[in-house]
Order: sequence, then C-alpha cells, then structure tokens
Amino acid sequence: MRLVFLGSGSFAIPSLEALLAAGHEIAAVVTQPDRGKGRGRTVTPPPVKPIAEARALPVLQPRRIREAEAELRRLAPQLQVVVAYGQILPRAVLDVPPRGTVNVHASLLPRYRGAAPVQWAVANEETETGVSTMLIDEGLDTGPVLLQRATSIGPDETAAALEPRLARLGAELLVETLRGVEAGTLSPTPQDHARATLAPLLRKEDGQIDWRRPAPALAARVRGFHPWPGAYTRLAGQVLKVLRARTAEPGPGEPGTIVALDREGLVVACGGDTRVSLLEVQPESRRAMPAVAFAAGTRLAPGMRLG
Repeated sequence: MRLVFLGSGSFAIPSLEALLAAGHEIAAVVTQPDRGKGRGRTVTPPPVKPIAEARALPVLQPRRIREAEAELRRLAPQLQVVVAYGQILPRAVLDVPPRGTVNVHASLLPRYRGAAPVQWAVANEETETGVSTMLIDEGLDTGPVLLQRATSIGPDETAAALEPRLARLGAELLVETLRGVEAGTLSPTPQDHARATLAPLLRKEDGQIDWRRPAPALAARVRGFHPWPGAYTRLAGQVLKVLRARTAEPGPGEPGTIVALDREGLVVACGGDTRVSLLEVQPESRRAMPAVAFAAGTRLAPGMRLG
C-alpha cells in the first residue's frame, strides 16, 4: 500500500522499519523541523529523520502540517500513518488519503489519551498497559479503535524501559492493522468516552516529590518520570534527584523525615505511615550515586528532613 508516514520521536522508528519490511511503499516521511538542543543549542534532527534518509525516503519538515497539505495531496497516498509525530492533524490533512489516517498510540484506549501515556501509566501504579491502533479524528486520541494489544508493566520497570518495548509492540500491531485494512476485515470500534483518562504533557514540576503521598505512589512516580522530568526533592536547600526507589516496611514518621539508614539506602517516611527506601540519587551538579554512598559522604542521620 502507498503510504505517507508522519513520525518524529524514537518511538516511531520501529513502526517505520516494520512498514518497509512488510513491503509497503513509503511515498514520504513527514517529521518535525530540526531544532537546537542542549546548552550549545546544537541543531539536531528528530530521531526519525536519519532513519528515513538512510533508506533514501523523501523527508518533509513543515513547521505546521497545514503547510504540507498540497504536497501530501500530490503524493496521493492511499493511507497515512501517524506515530509520535507531535502535531495535531487538521481535518483537511486527515481527508487526504481515501483510506484514512491510522495512529499508533501507546495505551489501551480510551485510557491515557494524550502526550505522555507511557509515563503516566507507570506513575499511576498501573500493572498493565499496551498499544492501540485507531483511525484519527479531530479530537485528542478519540478516534475509533482498530486493534489493541496488552502487556504487563514490571514491578521495577521504568517508563524509559517500557517505552521501547511498546514501540516494538506497536510496530507489530501496525503491520497487522494495515493487513486488515487492505483485506477489509477490520471494523473500527468507537471508544467509550465515559471511560477515558488523560495523560497530559509532562512538566518539570510533575517530578517534585510530595512526601505526603503513600510510598507505593512515590516509588511509582520515580519509575514513571525517569528520565524526564525526573523525581526530585530538596535537602538543605539543594535539589536532590531520586533515580531509584522502593517501598520499604511501613512505620510511623513525619512525611519527608529520614527514619533510618540501611544497606540499600535512605528510608524516608511517607504519607499514611508508609516508608520508601531511596536506592540511587543524584545531588545537584554531581553524578548519580548509590544512596548509601551519598548518605555517608553527606553525614545524613535519622531525623533530618527532605523536601
């Protein structure tokens, strides 16, 4: 099938490669413009662009997808595929291909609609998530679902580890979806909007630890917000990033108070008489280190407060 592929982030790469391996014709790859990154603002292409260029695929990088409408019509795709593109498509663009526009979304819709479904699923202590393919409409991940596939979330799995796994699962599901579209065997299923939950774009402040939360919720947020925005607190006025944490044996204590130092790390009191063990931390302007090493070097002691 003749396709236009719209994708930008690394999550989209397995889908693009899977479509090529399945024999689909990619008329063009549409991706975000190159942008400056880092302190030096080095101009960097989106992750999908080098992959497309290595395969000698035409690449379009409009600032706004509306600017590419005429070119998309000239390309005459039978269907458009959207994976981690980063812009909402207007109706005029959605109407370009006769067979519609298919999206790969990293959740079991209608749950976790939005920009950060992987991170919020982990942060909210979910034990299962998955991928969905759907026909895009003008809403935010509200279109009818074509296929879904579920997978479990490991008890210590971070969002950074889960995302590439979902990307590979989504690529497999996309190929299966297009096979069904070509054969006419798929019936789009409307979403139950009453069951919808949102996964909004992450902000830096989402990573700030609220020690009044129960320990399991805190540990899940550490996993869900790794590597960005990262979970962080303050110690003596300095930012302290928490890279790994685990629920500890419950017990009383004022939330945010260090109640013990053990072989694994710092045991900190949380809400509801729960406790969390901080295993790996990163002090401000320093490298990551085991929490026990940080505690020894900083001479931490029970009774000191975080936050």
